Amino acid sequence: MQRTALITGATSGFGAATARRFVAAEWHVIATGRRADRLQALVDELGADRVHAAVFDIRDANAMNAAMDALPEAFRGVDLLVNNAGLAQGTQPAQNARLDDWQRMIDTNITALVTLTRRMLPTLIERRGAIINISSTAASYPYTGGNVYGGTKAFVSQFSLGLRSDLHGTGVRVTTLEPGMAETEFTLVRTHGDQTASDALYKGANPMTAQDIAETIFWIATLPPHLNVNRLEMMPVSQSFAGFQVAREG
Repeated sequence: MQRTALITGATSGFGAATARRFVAAEWHVIATGRRADRLQALVDELGADRVHAAVFDIRDANAMNAAMDALPEAFRGVDLLVNNAGLAQGTQPAQNARLDDWQRMIDTNITALVTLTRRMLPTLIERRGAIINISSTAASYPYTGGNVYGGTKAFVSQFSLGLRSDLHGTGVRVTTLEPGMAETEFTLVRTHGDQTASDALYKGANPMTAQDIAETIFWIATLPPHLNVNRLEMMPVSQSFAGFQVAREG
């Protein structure tokens, strides 16, 4: 039976690598994102018979619904939803942060994710499919400047557990994947385009790669249907848990 994965945020990083991994295994892929040129490049690379590009801003519910309504017949039977689209904005502590950065993270990481998930649930239940939500180690471990980003990812992790409970008995599997440091465009986006800051963060750290995450997503998705990975946290060996902060007087 032909299987289809819907992957959000497929224009770069985890999403693009995941699209490539699933197409290599002969899945159909619906690749979503705002940047039409990058999605078209993915279609040109992997083939229009395997990849359908759905161009929309994940924060625009009307555009999202229109794109889902317009799916070609060959791509309508979605077996896997990979909620990958997400971002961090800003590195400042809360008292210095920009409110518009906070709002964009909430709109993208929370509101858009739950909107698309709700839209796809009937199809996923019908096909006894799976949902893989990309969260972060920031959902569990706070750090200075992580404020709203960490809060949105904590929501993703908890929402996934709630979905798992609600979908009990349907056969639908739900997993939260929580990566730590991985070298993608993530920090470039977070710093509003500061390539120097991005390079400095990853230099010498031997971080995870987008391909590492894509392989993990594929492994989760192709486990036997009676197995569910509830939550999986990943870090590069070079990264570990930070110590508690202490403010000292004098």
